[in-house]
Amino acid sequence: MEQFLDPGFIEARIAEITAWVQSHILVLSAVIQFIVIATAFVIARIGEKRFSQLLEKGWEAPWYDRFVRPVTQVLAPLALPVIWLTLQWFSVVAAENAGWTNHLIRIVVSLLTAWIIIRLGSTLIRNAAWSRAIAVAAWTIAALNITGLLDPTAAVLDTMALNFGEVRISILGVFKAIIALSVLLWLAGYFSKLLERRLSAMPGVTPAAGVLFGKLFRVVLFTLAIVVAMDSVGIDLTAVAVFSGAIGLGIGFGLQKVFSNLISGVILLWDRSVKPGDVIAIGDTYGWINALSARYVSVITRDGTEHLIPNEELISQRVENWSFSNRLVRLRMPIGVSYDCDVNKAIEVSIEAASEIDRVLPEPVPACHLIDFGDNAVNLELRVWINDPRNGLTNVKSAILLGVWGKFKEHGIAFPYPQRDIHIKSVAPLTVKTVQT
Repeated sequence: MEQFLDPGFIEARIAEITAWVQSHILVLSAVIQFIVIATAFVIARIGEKRFSQLLEKGWEAPWYDRFVRPVTQVLAPLALPVIWLTLQWFSVVAAENAGWTNHLIRIVVSLLTAWIIIRLGSTLIRNAAWSRAIAVAAWTIAALNITGLLDPTAAVLDTMALNFGEVRISILGVFKAIIALSVLLWLAGYFSKLLERRLSAMPGVTPAAGVLFGKLFRVVLFTLAIVVAMDSVGIDLTAVAVFSGAIGLGIGFGLQKVFSNLISGVILLWDRSVKPGDVIAIGDTYGWINALSARYVSVITRDGTEHLIPNEELISQRVENWSFSNRLVRLRMPIGVSYDCDVNKAIEVSIEAASEIDRVLPEPVPACHLIDFGDNAVNLELRVWINDPRNGLTNVKSAILLGVWGKFKEHGIAFPYPQRDIHIKSVAPLTVKTVQT
């Protein structure tokens, strides 16, 4: 600490800095590089607006809207740094071919690259933690490259390694694997979602088939991403076979239920026994399928509760699918009328009341039948058809029965009350005594 207060030490450091500035900054090559950088900036500034308009306009074609336009929408706000970086790269190539000094231009290239990477990361990645990590990594690499410490740092990190037989794992390799795996997994997720949306929009593909092929494509892409990431950092893939036995044993014991649900999900998608939008009842749960996942099925009930039912339960248990073949559902409602009323009129009025409800289908026609003669009433059964069970059953039953109630009141048809006749077989004599007190 004392040397930093020594006047001689301070003068020596100032002399070194002055010499470096005179040899690297106050020279003709540096002035030329400053002019090249400024010229590239002016050209990028002039062409920024035109380039943004060109990206936003594009072509009126389905393939362009589907694949190219999302990319141009991301690049449009980065028109200035993209044009500037492109011009600077041409400057670096020209300077190297001519044998000129270009260290200042390389510094600008590093800063512009970090800027573009950070802006793309913040735009494409919604997670704040990942965006911050990308920004820190980009600025760190740019700083090391500017100071000329990138190669020495990489060499030091590569020397810090562990050897497992023929497999060598270094800190540099781990960093490369993390970066490659993150990028490839993000690309795999993006393209798999794009394919799922594309399959869902195709008229000839059923929802279940779209989900099935989308998930299979996702599994393939993610597997390829992991394999390519491992191979890109020099990991021998044959070494992975050593751990396959242990992984299989772990799957057999610890992840049995998980993989059972995964296989059950594939079976459900393949045989199309259930699909998104179907109205099902399993156990005490009645609702419509909102989504099919790799591990569970999302079922939303009429009260808005979302049940996540494991796929295995839909394979092993009895499931009522109200819309498997079609969405027609027949509702049965028992109705009792008095023995004193006109039963034929009651049947006619019941059918008329049901036909006035919008959700009741005119074909098949509503029907009302005499079921039996009860103790207190003539028992009828009103049968109607609907094709929207997802909208609820109790509400449509209530609307029909309220209509029947009004029609019966209008036509004088009575609902009977429970009746009991009491017969006294014998009467015991009653003795009355008067007691005087």
